[in-house]
Amino acid sequence: MNKYEWLDGYLLAKAGAVKDYKAEWEWWRYQVGHRMFAATMQPDPHHKGYDGRELLTLKCEPLLAAALREQYPDILPGFYMDKRNWISICLDGAVPEDVLRGLCDQSYELVFGKLTKKLQREITGA
Repeated sequence: MNKYEWLDGYLLAKAGAVKDYKAEWEWWRYQVGHRMFAATMQPDPHHKGYDGRELLTLKCEPLLAAALREQYPDILPGFYMDKRNWISICLDGAVPEDVLRGLCDQSYELVFGKLTKKLQREITGA
């Protein structure tokens, strides 16, 4: 079990967030407007660099993603995703909780912001 027991509730508390299990990938996906903004998974140990660790994958601005990977050894290129626009965070690592929460918020906002204005209004009730 990871040390971020609050994570599932935090992601699901976002407006319009839903969670499903993608069996063929063995991923728990968090989506808004049918678009993924987060996922948790545990790759097989043979995936070089990920070493079977439990991961949280989030959408991220490319320049920020590069800076985060330099600053935190436990932030990796997004597992099985576009490595420029996604990051994977080792949930057994040393990324501070406030940084992780901020990255979850940013990922949600990036995805939500790309939804149609109509869908955004439906989700927020505005």
